[in-house]
Amino acid sequence: MQYHLEGFRPGDPDIAEAAPGRPAPDRDFEEPVDVLIVGCGPAGLTLAALLSGFPGIRTRIVEQRSGPIEKGQADGISCRSMEMFNAFGFAEKVIRQGYQVNETTFWKPDTARPDLIIRTGRIQDVEDSLSEMPHKILNQARVHDMYLDIMRNSPSRLAPDYSMRFVDLYVDPREPNHPATVRLERLDPDHEGEMVTVRARYVVGCDGARSRVRKAIGRELVGDAANQAWGVMDVLAVTDFPDIRCKSLIQSASGGNIVIIPREGGYLVRFYVELDKLAEGERVAARNITVEQLIATAQRTFRPYTIDVKDVVWWSVYEIGQRLTDRFDDVPDGDVASRLPHVFICGDACHTHSPKAGQGMNVSMGDAFNLGWKLVSVLQGLCPPDVLHSYSAERQAVARDLIEFDREWSRIMSERPKTESETTEDAPKFQRYFIEHGRYTAGLSVTYKPSILTAKAAWQALADGFAIGSRFHSAPVVRLADARPMELGHVVEADTRWRLFVFCPSGDPARDDSAIVGLGRFLLDAPESPVRRYTRGGENVDTVLDLRAIFQQAPRDLALERMPAFLKPRKGRLGLIDYEKMFCADPKPGRDIFDLRGIDRHRGCIVVVRPDQYVAHVLPIDAHDELAGFFGGFMLPA
Repeated sequence: MQYHLEGFRPGDPDIAEAAPGRPAPDRDFEEPVDVLIVGCGPAGLTLAALLSGFPGIRTRIVEQRSGPIEKGQADGISCRSMEMFNAFGFAEKVIRQGYQVNETTFWKPDTARPDLIIRTGRIQDVEDSLSEMPHKILNQARVHDMYLDIMRNSPSRLAPDYSMRFVDLYVDPREPNHPATVRLERLDPDHEGEMVTVRARYVVGCDGARSRVRKAIGRELVGDAANQAWGVMDVLAVTDFPDIRCKSLIQSASGGNIVIIPREGGYLVRFYVELDKLAEGERVAARNITVEQLIATAQRTFRPYTIDVKDVVWWSVYEIGQRLTDRFDDVPDGDVASRLPHVFICGDACHTHSPKAGQGMNVSMGDAFNLGWKLVSVLQGLCPPDVLHSYSAERQAVARDLIEFDREWSRIMSERPKTESETTEDAPKFQRYFIEHGRYTAGLSVTYKPSILTAKAAWQALADGFAIGSRFHSAPVVRLADARPMELGHVVEADTRWRLFVFCPSGDPARDDSAIVGLGRFLLDAPESPVRRYTRGGENVDTVLDLRAIFQQAPRDLALERMPAFLKPRKGRLGLIDYEKMFCADPKPGRDIFDLRGIDRHRGCIVVVRPDQYVAHVLPIDAHDELAGFFGGFMLPA
């Protein structure tokens, strides 16, 4: 973590100095806002936390609840979300507080006694080398708390406006500055029923499956009806079930299934209990299901084991269907070429699916992370507004793929277990499917297609392990200046900067004719250099494009004083030197990043990484024109 750049600051470095005029006056919406976020779920708070780091962007977030949630709702945090949390700075806290999923066990009816269950297998939950981050379980409310801390400690001092319900909105695309007008209703006791009008440049609906924002822009969730009832309960219980502290999937002879998710704290456990199918048009609320019914169903399924529920911390029932909207913004079909988006929807507002794959909260946060850096880039004048079309194009495809996976996974999970006479397979189908699709449950299956933000794979062979369109797969390195072993991907922060990871050829990088020195001359001196074109006067050289060099030599084989000056840039008002731009391959066996990620040692390469941690391009180090041309396709000169 770097700080003190602008002079010594005592105290907690996670608490930024408040920007002038922040926080905004409570309930004062007389000033127009740049971004109005509706909903304080995981998507809304991810977006708000990202935007709060930019006090020049006026952001407000409203929520109809009276305050933050305390328990219940989603709890699974995928490896990919943990990578994102690391960029926000709180992954270590989640690792310390959460439950880590290490093994998943599978149970089905005993063929000799179908009323009893037996274990059929146990597997490592996350395949080795998929990610440096683990699969964690933590109360969604704690994740919210961590985002709220970021907002509270940011230069914006952003805080949600609770007890405010979205009523409707109107968009005038001819209005150049703040085309969206939103009406909100106050729900707080002293002002209940009062209406508040907000003018906004952009509105983002993160208000759940029954989203009012989605309805206001004429979108609807389309797909399978809510045809399956499930119950969920967080309990403190005493049981002799041997896998109570492992994630477990149980198929019962009656056709119902249970998913067991151990929770944080060592004692709490969550049960997802499959209930009856719903009739056409039926809602689960009409069943009047009680928590006692959920407990009884679990007790029947667990036999020959027993479970004595001592305390129910939280419980709920809900219906499941896989549904999706056709677009994630307000641009009418056929008008993409002539109209810019001003209203967006994220998370459950635009896609719903079952909890069985554990991706609801994770994909929602991914939506917001994708949209957030693009909003910042447009509002700061780095990119033209039409780049915002890419949000719907990219994330709708991600949601569609997830729903197809979830539909098949839900079908397999709900199948009646086959008897021994019906199959000769070593493992049940649901166990084999879980193993084969581990990248989905780890959140690592997303690959963006070629676009202005994601190049075609013309030079992919230079770095096979950094697939263009996929998330940047971190690997170990050693920082040159202080010999610190670390993960290269952990230099990426949620600050909307682009990263240029330059993997150098095997020669001496300090030589005047080396590839890295040539690249430095181009970036610092050439008129078409993306660093020169997109960095404003007075800004640090890495404000827009953050370059990091990775050498093949061991740290002790390179002299820091001989390294090119542009890799030791002077920054801030004091002209201090940033010593954290250079890294070496880790010399320990099995940890060399060039080997791990298939990087061409002879030629080296540039790996361009988007602000949301996805690989945008792989280029030869000397492909200066191509590098300039890529950024020229979507960025505006300073």
